[in-house]
Amino acid sequence: MNFELFIAKGILSGDKNNFSKPIVRISVISITLGLAVMILSLAITTGFKNAVTEKVIGFGSHIQITSFGFNNSWEKAPVSMEQSFYPSLSDEPGIKHIQVFANKSGLIKTDDQILGIVLKGISTDFDWSFFEDKIIEGLPVILNPAKRTNDILISKKIANKLELNLKDEVRVYFINPDEVSPRGRKFTITGIYETGLEEFDDMFIIGDIRHVQRLNKWDENQVGGFEVFVDDFNNLDASWQQVYNIIGYELNATSIKSLYPQIFDWLELQDMNVIIILVLMVAVAVINMISTLLILILEKTNMIGVLKALGTKSASIRKIFLYNAAFIIGRGLLFGNMLGIGLALIQYHFKIISLDQESYYVPHVPINLDVLPIVILNVGVLLICVLFLIIPSYVITRITPVKAIRWE
Repeated sequence: MNFELFIAKGILSGDKNNFSKPIVRISVISITLGLAVMILSLAITTGFKNAVTEKVIGFGSHIQITSFGFNNSWEKAPVSMEQSFYPSLSDEPGIKHIQVFANKSGLIKTDDQILGIVLKGISTDFDWSFFEDKIIEGLPVILNPAKRTNDILISKKIANKLELNLKDEVRVYFINPDEVSPRGRKFTITGIYETGLEEFDDMFIIGDIRHVQRLNKWDENQVGGFEVFVDDFNNLDASWQQVYNIIGYELNATSIKSLYPQIFDWLELQDMNVIIILVLMVAVAVINMISTLLILILEKTNMIGVLKALGTKSASIRKIFLYNAAFIIGRGLLFGNMLGIGLALIQYHFKIISLDQESYYVPHVPINLDVLPIVILNVGVLLICVLFLIIPSYVITRITPVKAIRWE
């Protein structure tokens, strides 16, 4: 054990009644609360972003392949299913799944209400994993490859607005530009879903894609486009470029970030809140530790004088107090991790704090605990605090042995 570390441990385990003890405790509490707040901020923000992103992607996929068009309507010009990349695109590295879809705008009419909707037509290749915990009543639409089904899945918001229930029959009217009168279709509600995202829950019903094909007078090989799911959202831009290069120049590939920029721009703004919290908490911890270090130096002035009289260099004495400060910071980090991670785990498992889903898109405060960010946060706080303490530790160099030994 080196000399400086030995003396630092002796100071910590020495006098129990010195006047710096309350200040040290306050510093430990400050670092504990600060780190706990930082851990919770990271866990909640990343959890919230992941939850909302998962919902948007689950409904709209990571990448949509459609025909080129200059309108922003839900309906796109048809494309053929007979593409070289379908369904083999799912075998490409980074690509998880590809499925066909087609949208058709319409109106649901009940006895006393009318509501505009979008019918999202799906086929047998549709991945239902996203809806496993989103269907709150009934079952998903069961598609028969040989026969068109009239079953549909509607949202809870649409069901509440139109006072519809499971197994009810509803009539939906669709208008084609080249037809004078609308076409009506009768559907049966087989399931009710809820995602918490107004952009989808307010308008989408899910049904057989063959209805859209028949309404648009398409043949059985024509669809509105393809939805592509990738393995890692963090590599979305690279995957989009990969898909764009594969599909050729006749089709267009659009990432989910471009389709819903308002949602993802809003999610990016949440990072600024976390940065502000982290800066404030670190600043509070640094100020507290500087005050504590100066008080420790003031209290141990006599000891500093004795060490200097015995030939100890100022740099070694500074190391003693920096070690001392590091021990205090380490204690605060330990308790801060216990408090922050403990509260996060309680919320993760028991979902104590609820939210208004219509305002926040999620029914409770989401938590995402990753080991690496927490480790980086701990190391960062420790290094920043110790680095900021180097300057005030230079006070030791101004202490002379004669005056220090006579210090009372």
